[in-house]
Amino acid sequence: MVQQELHPSDEGREGYGDTSEPGADQAPQGLSEALIEPAPVFEPAPVFEPVSDPPPGEIHLEVEEKPSVVMMQRLNVWKDELVAWFKTLFSAAVYATLIVTFGFQVARVEGQSMAPTLADQDRLIVNKFAYRLGVPRRGDIVMLYYPLNPDKSFVKRVIAEEGDEVRIVDGRVYVNDVPMVDDFVPPEYRSHDDFGPTRIQEGYYFVMGDHRNNSSDSRHWGMVPKKYIIGRVQVRWWPIPHARVF
Repeated sequence: MVQQELHPSDEGREGYGDTSEPGADQAPQGLSEALIEPAPVFEPAPVFEPVSDPPPGEIHLEVEEKPSVVMMQRLNVWKDELVAWFKTLFSAAVYATLIVTFGFQVARVEGQSMAPTLADQDRLIVNKFAYRLGVPRRGDIVMLYYPLNPDKSFVKRVIAEEGDEVRIVDGRVYVNDVPMVDDFVPPEYRSHDDFGPTRIQEGYYFVMGDHRNNSSDSRHWGMVPKKYIIGRVQVRWWPIPHARVF
């Protein structure tokens, strides 16, 4: 194979190209150099690298609260809770005191002097507010201080009010010469004693137990001053099967 040698005059051309064509660094004939624009340069998009944990050996500091600060915060929370509980208990105690003093009182029957209406160990609710607005009436079951020893309290029934005249003949009670309606006293609970007649002083009341032949009452220790009457027996709440309102 014989390769043709290039004539020195052909060194400016490549292959079969026309020597009249412009070189790569020359503008084409007839075109202004102002129309030649450089090719656009595209910059690569920024690459965001994920934040990784510091390599081993580097120191990573975290701010932690001191144990004493944490303890103080807990103590403050506990203190606030204790104060809230104390306020609640104090308020409950005040309300209970007001209710017991001026409103209602829970009492327990001891003995059989009010049988069969009330039995031993019955639990009662006594309305102490009733006689702050009104006065005891005949037939009311009341809680009172024992006139001979005010440290004790009794439960009795009001038989006569101030100004009334009371007498008892063979156990039958008369108030102002009218026989008292006492159907709540069974025959076996009636007495056969005599009493009076006597007139009730102003500000006093005559009381008796429903168990007429087994009751210590005004027949034995006299009248009861109004200031000794604590309140009206309103409810028997125990035992529950025998609960009732009076």
